Amino acid sequence: MPKCINLVKVPFLSIILLLPLILFNCNSFEENPSNPNIIFILADDLGYGELGVYGQKIIQTPHIDELARNGMRFTQHYSGSPVCAPSRYILLTGLHPGHAHIRGNDEWEERGDVWNYYAAVADTALEGQRPIPDSTFTLGEMLQKSGYTTGLVGKWGLGAPGTVSTPNKQGFDYFYGYNCQRQAHNLYPKHLWENEQKIWLNNEIIPPGKILDSLTDPNDSKSYSVFEQYQYAPSLIHEKALNFIEKNKENQFFLYYATPLPHLPLQIPKKYRSKYRKIIGTELPYKGGKGYFPNQYPKATYAAMISYLDQQVGELVQKLKRLGLYENTLIIFTSDNGPTYDIGGVDPHYFNSAGPFHTGRGWGKGFIHEGGIRVPMIVTWPNQIEANMMTTHLSAFWDIFPTLAEISGYRNNQKYDGISFKPTLYGKKQPKHDYLYWEIPEYGGQQAVRKKHWKAIRKNLHKNNLNIALFDLSNDPREDNDISDQYPKKVAEMEAIMLEAHYDPIIDEFNLNILGDK
Repeated sequence: MPKCINLVKVPFLSIILLLPLILFNCNSFEENPSNPNIIFILADDLGYGELGVYGQKIIQTPHIDELARNGMRFTQHYSGSPVCAPSRYILLTGLHPGHAHIRGNDEWEERGDVWNYYAAVADTALEGQRPIPDSTFTLGEMLQKSGYTTGLVGKWGLGAPGTVSTPNKQGFDYFYGYNCQRQAHNLYPKHLWENEQKIWLNNEIIPPGKILDSLTDPNDSKSYSVFEQYQYAPSLIHEKALNFIEKNKENQFFLYYATPLPHLPLQIPKKYRSKYRKIIGTELPYKGGKGYFPNQYPKATYAAMISYLDQQVGELVQKLKRLGLYENTLIIFTSDNGPTYDIGGVDPHYFNSAGPFHTGRGWGKGFIHEGGIRVPMIVTWPNQIEANMMTTHLSAFWDIFPTLAEISGYRNNQKYDGISFKPTLYGKKQPKHDYLYWEIPEYGGQQAVRKKHWKAIRKNLHKNNLNIALFDLSNDPREDNDISDQYPKKVAEMEAIMLEAHYDPIIDEFNLNILGDK
């Protein structure tokens, strides 16, 4: 960092001439001469192995791979949770799952028939998830205080319309997309939200879960036409993202791009999947059910959804370059949890979606095994982060808040569980976590701890199981061999961490009663 000039020894005229340079130098950070624009891209259910740069062989992701070549690729980064809502809450607050207000996907069902798609479209009182407290200090609010104009496009899932917990009331100057994650189970929805206003779209109301009847030919493309409508939400959301950048090109901005891709259902305009129909060849149609839509070419559609997300990332980068903003924009790309299991027509085994880890039900989304919580993360910032770098630094979603606080220059006594990984971005000595901790009340109730190369897992807590499985990830990244009987002292250490890290949840639905929750 250039040293500040000693004003006492400099003639007055020189001071006047040098004043702009003096002020610039004295207020600069060591690495970043000016606080960058920040774009945080959060994919939805994208697996560790579904990007080319992380080993994917079928799905093509050249633009995201280029991000990695121009920046840093993390190989030991973890989501906040193996499911959507808590992972997003943890991202926005810097709190780990044992301290989080939101710890599972809670649909706030005491309001009424929230799963009735027709009713929830018509009545905003049935839309959205349980709200977070008004007192929550979010990543958006922190960056607003740091001088940023903040925007969120995509999926929210952290508070229903009309509550204190909509994006505009939780730190975002602009919002466009899905308020409710249940509504996001249709990529041709009847409506989206722009700020606090419901925007009706030119789509019919088609409840997810419709099944092709026995008289419908599953090999006739006309059988699926009703599920391919007019206004595709990921395209509308992307357009608003580009508009937000254009509108704020003179401002310092933070864009949280929470894309609904490639989360089910399998839906994408036909033109995007033709390439993969040729690559993949003949496949069996998916006839629908389990809350998702039928699809004639499920594998080709899924691959196309990820490639379309990749195309959007490329367009985002080109937009920044055209506006002269790319050099001073920090881009982070990651996923909210691991890949979905064998449901809705998706075949994670075919695509090797979790990469080196087990995938499918019991291992991917919803579960605290590596396939459910180890996610890709790429960070790029031209001329600040060295290109084509890879790091094994152990990090998690609760590290994002303190990292962006440090990069944005935010200074306060804010408390969080995360540790800034800014030193890693600059190749400097990095403070490390003593451990990482997860819990989730869903899928039987689960806990997990990562400490160095050790991983401890508890499952089926709701069935009063307190047994701990222990894995050495340095030798067993797929978590095949439980070695708890060989290391009783390590098991006892991990059990103590599980006790220490877990605070009683405020919301009863997130209780793990066997742990003494009241």
